[in-house]
Order: sequence, then structure tokens, then C-alpha cells
Amino acid sequence: MERRVRLIPYRLIAEVEEVTEVPKGIEMIQAPKVWEQTKGKGMTVAILDTGCDVTHPDLTERIIGGRNFTNDDNGNEDVYRDYNGHGTHVAGTIAATQNQQGVVGVAPEANLLIVKVLDQNGAGQYEWIINGIYYAIEQKVDIISMSLGGPEDVPALHEAIKKAVENHILVVCAAGNEGDGQDATNEFDYPGSYNEVISVGAINLERRISDFSNSNNEVDLVAPGETILSTYLDGKYAKLSGTSMATPHVSGALALIKAIATESFERELTVTELYAQLIKRTVPLGDSPKLEGNGLLYLTTADYLKKVFSNQVKAAVAEVLVKN
Repeated sequence: MERRVRLIPYRLIAEVEEVTEVPKGIEMIQAPKVWEQTKGKGMTVAILDTGCDVTHPDLTERIIGGRNFTNDDNGNEDVYRDYNGHGTHVAGTIAATQNQQGVVGVAPEANLLIVKVLDQNGAGQYEWIINGIYYAIEQKVDIISMSLGGPEDVPALHEAIKKAVENHILVVCAAGNEGDGQDATNEFDYPGSYNEVISVGAINLERRISDFSNSNNEVDLVAPGETILSTYLDGKYAKLSGTSMATPHVSGALALIKAIATESFERELTVTELYAQLIKRTVPLGDSPKLEGNGLLYLTTADYLKKVFSNQVKAAVAEVLVKN
């Protein structure tokens, strides 16, 4: 029997004809406060998904190419059009252009490589995913973003991911949507549960863990994943929910983090060093590590902690002055 992989299940909340705003999830992770330093220019994110609406006005400037590994469009490898909507939504969260209309992504000047590995039904063969990963490696991308998965641990898929990491590529994957809101039970989805990937769980816009978000000891961090506004088919916009929507927040953030770190350290950091830079930019939410990993992605954590520390010092000094 042919083994299949699929989109991490997600919910379409609403379609929108026109918008002009910075989505709440982008604001929540503090991305706009980093744009004075970088907007991700020079970084390339490969999106392994259902393709992309390459004519969308918020995305067309960001797309540098791609390839189709599915049977859609008679298997024409040069046509990576999205007939599903999922891939287009992910692309917008990562890098929708800041053009004073529509939405803006986490890294609005990053490049997007569209790697279509799932068909119009959101399903595909493991071979398509594996070939897509090797293609992304050949193209020397900085980050691979995958909001897909299945319950089966496929050794060839694992090997492809290891090869990507060996080639200094950060691999970001959705944790999965089979969760029950309890950390006592484990739900594993692959490739999200491989140790080599950065596994992303979801929270809602009130910073609470999404009930559907998988819990296990491989979850690295969480990001906004409910009612996420982004680009959609036919130049439109939509709000979707799922760990699929949380994942591109982290993929885009890594484009910003890598750009900043490369300039600061004046060298290329290793995947391990970049992972450390990512985890430095998280804040605990008080939930189990199986649910939230290291916490919520928060790009200005250093400034936040500095402010908290400063306030604590001021309070301590005030207390001493009162006593004296």
C-alpha cells in the first residue's frame, strides 16, 4: 500500500476580500519591533506545502522560484500553483511584503522558495516530501518550513532531515493537531517529532495553549496558531487555525534571527547556535514543557527582561528608601 503524508489538519475560520493590517500573531511575537534591525533580507525560506498563489500581490515579490513534486498539473515541475490555500496562507505569515496593503509577514523581505509536495487535496507521497527536502538542500536555503505530517516514522524522511541539518539548514515543523489539552498524554506526528527539527505548538491570541496542539517531549516552543490572518487563494485573505499556522511564525522569525546573528557575530552560526538564539527569544507561559516547550516565541525577550529587571531594581530601591 502506498504510504501517504498529509497536511496537519486545520480549520478555515473565515475568508476576507480585503484587509490592511499587521496580523495580531505577527504583533504578538514582536516582529515589527525587530524590523528596524532587519526584515529578513538575504534569507531564503523553503516552504514544503501545497504550493502558492504566485500572483498574490503580497507574495509575488518574495517568490524566487520553486518546483512541483506532485501529480497536479500533470506533474509539470515548473507549475507550483496552490489549489488548496494552505501553502499560500503559510507563505504570507512568513514573508508577505510590507506594501501598505493586505497583510505583512514576520520577515517581509525574506525570499520564498515554493516547494510543492502536497496536492490540491492536501495529501502526498513521502517520496515527494523527501525529494522536496533534497531540492531545498540543493538550492542552499536557510530554513525549511513544513506544516505537514503523519503518524508514521519513515526512516528515509528522517535521513533527509538529518542531511538538511548537516547542510546548516534550520528545519521547522508543526507539532500536530491531535492534542487533547493534557500533558499526561503524548501525541506524536512526523516529521514534527524528530529531535533534529524545531517542533512548534500553538497558542491562541490570549496566550493560552490551543487544545488541539500536540503534547510531547519534542515540542520546542509555541507561537500563535488560532484565527491567524494571512494570504489566501485568488488574491484574497483568510483566517485559519492549527499548528500549521504557528509554524510559519517561527520560520519567519528564524529568518530575522539568522540575519541579526550573522551581522552581530560576523560569521555564519551553526544550526545549534541559531537554535540557542531562538530559544533565548522565548518566554515561559507556565504550562507543562510537553505543551509549550521553552515557551512563547517573543523576539524582544532581552528588552522585556531588561525592563522587568529594571522595574524590580526600582521597586527594591524604593523599598530601601522608605525604610530609611
